[in-house]
Amino acid sequence: MNTDHGATRTGAEVSTSQDEVGERNRVAGTDGNDGAGASVGTRAGALPVAKTPRPPSAQGRRNPQRVAVIIPAKDESARIAATVRSARAIPHVDLVLVVDDGSTDDTQHVARDAGAVVVRHSHNRGKAAAMETGAAVVAMRDADGRAPRLLLFVDGDLGDTAVNTAPLVSPVREGVADLAIALLPKQTGAGGRGIVVGTARRAIQHLTGWSPSQPLSGMRCLTREAFEAATPLAHGWGVETGMTIDLLRQGYVAVEVPCDLRHRPSSNDLKGQLHRAGQYRDVVLAVNARRVRGAVDAVRGIGRSHDHASS
Repeated sequence: MNTDHGATRTGAEVSTSQDEVGERNRVAGTDGNDGAGASVGTRAGALPVAKTPRPPSAQGRRNPQRVAVIIPAKDESARIAATVRSARAIPHVDLVLVVDDGSTDDTQHVARDAGAVVVRHSHNRGKAAAMETGAAVVAMRDADGRAPRLLLFVDGDLGDTAVNTAPLVSPVREGVADLAIALLPKQTGAGGRGIVVGTARRAIQHLTGWSPSQPLSGMRCLTREAFEAATPLAHGWGVETGMTIDLLRQGYVAVEVPCDLRHRPSSNDLKGQLHRAGQYRDVVLAVNARRVRGAVDAVRGIGRSHDHASS
């Protein structure tokens, strides 16, 4: 993974980069590591509902909308150059932005030399803060009278496989979905027993009615509107779970799309176990915060209904 969990975000130092190239892929879905089938989420409340993506708009195939790749990264100097070069080949991408989240190595310099715009946190602020910083910098570069760029979040350790996040762009760019989430193949050497994934999946299903196959997947493409609807983002490693719950509750459409990606998996050694413990903690915190918020909103709704009935 890219960054260590952290808290608030801070200002950034910005430098420059280049642009694009590409083609696109069709949307598909899976229900696990090897089965096939549509995986689409919509607003659902407490019970499952029919999950039907919107049809492409009439102008979908001629849509000139651009895409910005945002790469949160911490101490990824060994892989970031390959990730940046690969991301620049994604269809419709004209901006690759690396948010160096307090690295102690040469991540920022290597990324800049590979052609990325680099934004640096002076010390580690966490993945959610890096994502928010990246989106804010992209927004500043969007101010030219054109439609806001789509935001494609990519992990810094994907290396040459980063280009394979390209299928995430099509469903969002064509108006089929507001959020597209990558389904990764089984990663060689991955540890863990699926406890964190299962916790996140069950929570999302309970709170929205949708059961995603890979709820912790960090490779995501979404509209600017959807990103802003999901802010403030959940803390640390709870960011993906919190984002999915928040968007589905507001009626946004999410899809899962298979992508042939390879990243550095967490192993079963002490470091890997500590990483998963941190993930579990942050996911539980994100879920509990949304349960409380949902209960408060329900009480307020009942109160408003009672007030209208009394008047």
